Amino acid sequence: MNMLNRSAGKARKITYWIATLWLSLGMLSTGIVQLMKIKEEVDVTLHLGYPIYLLTIIGIWKILGVVTVLIPRFALLKEWAYAGFFFAMSGAIFSHIASGDPVKEIFPPLLLLVLTVISWYFRPAERTLVTANR
Repeated sequence: MNMLNRSAGKARKITYWIATLWLSLGMLSTGIVQLMKIKEEVDVTLHLGYPIYLLTIIGIWKILGVVTVLIPRFALLKEWAYAGFFFAMSGAIFSHIASGDPVKEIFPPLLLLVLTVISWYFRPAERTLVTANR
């Protein structure tokens, strides 16, 4: 039985790190693009009805969120980072839907939303607020 627990624990850890690294790469790259105010990103932001200065705010918060999720400790701050990622990506999804965009525009934030949930759910006990038996 101990071997099964170790195997399950290892699978959880692998799932966590794969999701977390992909999430971090996605958030970091889009955060940089937003801070650089690449023309395509500016066009999408205006199309969705948001002011351009929002790109700076979201870009900075995404990069800070990535750092927070990746570094050890600071469990409460990690919860805030995950919540921020969740709200930003669900907001992006609904913004595209409300603007009548095609489904292909919804896929990138949906993927990041799914990675956020997977990373949060499979995070190791030492990265949670409450250490529970998982």
